[in-house]
Amino acid sequence: MDPEAARTARESLDLAFHMSNILETGLDRHTLSILIALCEQGINPEALAAVVKELRREPPSKPVVP
Repeated sequence: MDPEAARTARESLDLAFHMSNILETGLDRHTLSILIALCEQGINPEALAAVVKELRREPPSKPVVP
């Protein structure tokens, strides 16, 4: 990726992260980056949102104790 494209991508992610914080989504920058990349690959954003909501509803799994 050329430097200008990298700068534009970083600025776009910064803007999306700022909007995410204003909307109090609780998404960190890394997770947001992955979700954006999946949308860019053609994954339905509404389906991704449904998966994120479902994952947040599930209680954390208990660690396996040997």
